[in-house]
Amino acid sequence: MPRTTEKFRQMGDAELETQEHELAEQIFRLRFQHATGQAESLKKLRVVRKDLARVKTLRRERAMKVSDGK
Repeated sequence: MPRTTEKFRQMGDAELETQEHELAEQIFRLRFQHATGQAESLKKLRVVRKDLARVKTLRRERAMKVSDGK
């Protein structure tokens, strides 16, 4: 498992929500930079998109556990 996933797993629910908002904002900025030709590479955008997916997955897993009563 990548280290970033472990880092996200250690965060609380509020921290994950904050992280999700920050990553979404960062994706917006990177996409804007890419559209205007200011971005150097797409690698950073790909990494941030994957991190956002990881955070959303963890939030969903926790929500499912809560709704199941576990």
